[in-house]
Amino acid sequence: MASLVLMHTSLLFLSTLFICVHLSDQFQPFQYNALKQIQQFLNYPSVLTIFDSTWDFCNVEPSPFLTIVCYEDNVTQLHITGNNGVFPPSLPQNFSIDALFSSISSLSNLKVLSLVSLGLWGPLPATIGKLSSMEILNLSSNYIDGFIPLELSYLNNLQTLVLDHNKFTGQIPQWVSSFNDLAVLSLKNNSIFGSLPSSISSSENLRVLAIADNHLFGEIPGLQNLTNLQILDLKNNYFGPNFPVLHHKVVTVDIRNNSFKSSVPNELNSYFQLEKLDISINGLIGPFPPSLFSLPSINYIDISGNKLTGKLFQNMSCNAHLVFINLSSNLLTGELPACLQEKVEEGAVSYDGNCLSGEEGNQKPLSFCHNEALAVEVSPQKLRHKERKAMAVLVSSLVGGIVGLAVIVGLSLWVFQRRNRRAAMKGPSTRLITEKLSTVNTVKLLSDARYISETMKMGANLPTYRAFALEELKEATNNFSHPSIVGEPSLIQIYRGKLGDGTAIVIRSIKMRKKHSPTMFTQHIGMISRLRHNHLVSCIGHCFECCPDDSTVGIVYFVFESLPNGTLRSSICGGGETLNWAQRITAGIGVAKGIQFLHTGIMPGVFSNHLKITDVLLDPNFHVKICTYNLPLLAHQNAGFMGGAAVSSNGLKSNIGGREKEVEKDDIYDFGVILMEILVGRPIMSQNDVMVVKDIIQVSNKMDDTARRSIVDPTIIKECSTESLKTVMDICLRCLSDDPTARPSIEDVLWTLQFAAQLQDPWRHDSHHIHHPLES
Repeated sequence: MASLVLMHTSLLFLSTLFICVHLSDQFQPFQYNALKQIQQFLNYPSVLTIFDSTWDFCNVEPSPFLTIVCYEDNVTQLHITGNNGVFPPSLPQNFSIDALFSSISSLSNLKVLSLVSLGLWGPLPATIGKLSSMEILNLSSNYIDGFIPLELSYLNNLQTLVLDHNKFTGQIPQWVSSFNDLAVLSLKNNSIFGSLPSSISSSENLRVLAIADNHLFGEIPGLQNLTNLQILDLKNNYFGPNFPVLHHKVVTVDIRNNSFKSSVPNELNSYFQLEKLDISINGLIGPFPPSLFSLPSINYIDISGNKLTGKLFQNMSCNAHLVFINLSSNLLTGELPACLQEKVEEGAVSYDGNCLSGEEGNQKPLSFCHNEALAVEVSPQKLRHKERKAMAVLVSSLVGGIVGLAVIVGLSLWVFQRRNRRAAMKGPSTRLITEKLSTVNTVKLLSDARYISETMKMGANLPTYRAFALEELKEATNNFSHPSIVGEPSLIQIYRGKLGDGTAIVIRSIKMRKKHSPTMFTQHIGMISRLRHNHLVSCIGHCFECCPDDSTVGIVYFVFESLPNGTLRSSICGGGETLNWAQRITAGIGVAKGIQFLHTGIMPGVFSNHLKITDVLLDPNFHVKICTYNLPLLAHQNAGFMGGAAVSSNGLKSNIGGREKEVEKDDIYDFGVILMEILVGRPIMSQNDVMVVKDIIQVSNKMDDTARRSIVDPTIIKECSTESLKTVMDICLRCLSDDPTARPSIEDVLWTLQFAAQLQDPWRHDSHHIHHPLES
């Protein structure tokens, strides 16, 4: 018997030793143990049975239910998702959410955690605060209850927090604005009460604020300084009475079913990027601004269930891409605009319960709307009705004053105990960086948080950003041979190559003047990897070549997508088949969208990009992409990004580069030069050319249509409409203003070009539709 026990013990030891030796080459044992424990705590769901047959979790094939992403054999992303009740099975009665997160917290390099529809229940444990590298946390569609724990505030790097469809109570904590990089805050469909903390006004990087379907009440703090905010979802709460004050770049405003009783602000007329406006079921009063129908990006309007007044006319204009309009149950008079009549048969327009003349359906007498409009006044008693109801939820939720006292004490402790921002993640010390990233498209995975903005998902069709081995780049360029070199040798050398899978690439090789370890480049690499947009030539990876003697970085290689169809200039002035007027406007819109993303799509924005028309390339579908933009890493090397120098061979850049103090308007001027070349159809080679052509455009633009057509490219004279041509000339001249403060914003430029496209009727039929300024 003793010999059997000894044999069993020896076999167990050898088995454990084999596993540990096997894991040492691919995966740390503590990570293996943590994932096995997670499997156990979730009651061994079928989707995790792969854990029983492999030790190499980093290479597990991703699925809709399970994805694991690794970086240098450390788990950095863990996604486990249920499937509409099929998975998971019911958790055991002794399920412990504390034990589950205790195991998860041992994965110290975890940056993305998504546990969705798993039936998790109980309060979110304090151990969540140990995940100090966390950037994206998605725990939606579970049964997690209790207050949002203070320990979440320890996650200094948090960018996305999604806690939708749970049972959280308590208030939104003031410390939520302490996350410097927070872009997405989504707490929909919980039982959260109280008011929206005033500190939210300082969350400058916030793009999505989704707190619908709770018991929140009171005034909305001023959000006009949140210049990046794109989605505001407050529906089904008790907010009010005053309409929220927002920045004009917002894309979606949904405040349906609240207690807003004020008038609709006139500022909405300048929300040129607004796509969806739902202000229904509130009791808003005063005139409805019909100009909202024609906003350049609008496609959804619901104002039903209010007391909005105003007279509509048949000849009002509408955006052709409106797909839903609900005007029901207001005090509108006049006639339904003809542009909306066309959509009635499609079921896209509702207008019952108004006083519109000549319309079938449930319309009230004109006198009713006149009398009601005169009688409308704000009743303080009615204004406070919903707020008192919401306050009752707050009072009933607090037993005595004990919980409130606990919150105060907790916040006091937080002031003293809050940890400093975690230092940058320690980088590798080997001479050549050979980072391993899963082939999973991480951009797609990040979109699992449903309300990440469209801007953040642009460029998701590109290959996953990754680190390349130096051997890969040598093979792609035949060991960086002379035939692969593009242009003259300089501090930044450019090579063309082809990867093993046939992908054509362009490599920028930058020799470092100052020696740093690889870890010093973490921030720059992270910023470069986020510069992904359909109108930018995007970087798909990097490689460090380090010095053998001290392991510092000697050369940085950036790998970019390669575009085959030449430059925008060659498609306008190349002598062959050139772009027509409609295609030129489309190209201008594409360049403007690329500039807008550089300015606002990431934080901090990228300015002073030294743009010129030869740096605008065309992809296989003839969509334009900017291939030159400025980054701090290369600015430190005293060179422009991707081009090799800030001064072009024709001398134009040296004259334009340092013209103004307001760096955000540098690119506007350069864009004006690009528009100038689009108009005249010949190369603008110097600053003197810019001045001469600008004067000619100014003179002709003040005259008549014949004068304007006399200076444009002869190939487009018969194509462009009078209004469209004048609109493009106007915005071109504004961009070229000598006074930087007089130049338009990139949003104004984009809106104007889209308007010019709408004025060009033949183009509008040929090119399907006008996209909004944030569309890829």
